[in-house]
Amino acid sequence: MVRKCKGRQKIEMMRMSKESNLLVTFSKRRSGLFKKASELSTLCGVDIAIIVFSPGKKVFSFGHPSVESVVDRFLARMWNSNSSSNSSGSCHQQQQQLIEAHRNASVRELNMQLMEISNQVEVEKKRGEGLTKMRKDSEEKCWWEAPVEELRLEELEQLKGVMEELNSGVGKQIQKLQLLIIDSNPFFTPNNKGSLSAPHPYTAPFFSSI
Repeated sequence: MVRKCKGRQKIEMMRMSKESNLLVTFSKRRSGLFKKASELSTLCGVDIAIIVFSPGKKVFSFGHPSVESVVDRFLARMWNSNSSSNSSGSCHQQQQQLIEAHRNASVRELNMQLMEISNQVEVEKKRGEGLTKMRKDSEEKCWWEAPVEELRLEELEQLKGVMEELNSGVGKQIQKLQLLIIDSNPFFTPNNKGSLSAPHPYTAPFFSSI
């Protein structure tokens, strides 16, 4: 049986009902729109300006060489074409609204950048606090360097065990070194204290003449 494939379905163009999907889609499409505008300006050498009002009433803009210059050129042409009519006041009002909208967009963009920088500072602050805590914890692990009077019972017992083990290891190492010295020089003998001592110097017998 041949499977029927409808192919790629066309997305129905209608307003999204879910607010989260709407905001995500707006952000992605806005970035794509500005990217296409930048490519058009670069490839064709055109001057372009785009002003977008988001669902949340925020203003975003993109322009080359700048939004102001393109808007001024556009409104100047409209002003000249409508200078003989009574709509000059309305045109001027529209111009002021566009300029104000762009200013608001610039302020919002600066605020967003400031928020991003503040978030980065907060992250670095928390990272510094974490490093400080790690250093403090590392210093607390060297509790054996503290005075004996400041140690707790379990720390004293642990320290005692470590010292006994160290003492045993030191004694074994001393005996090992003594045996090596004896093997290399038989004239050295261990005394009753466990240390090495050299033999008494040889004294020749004294013979008196008759």
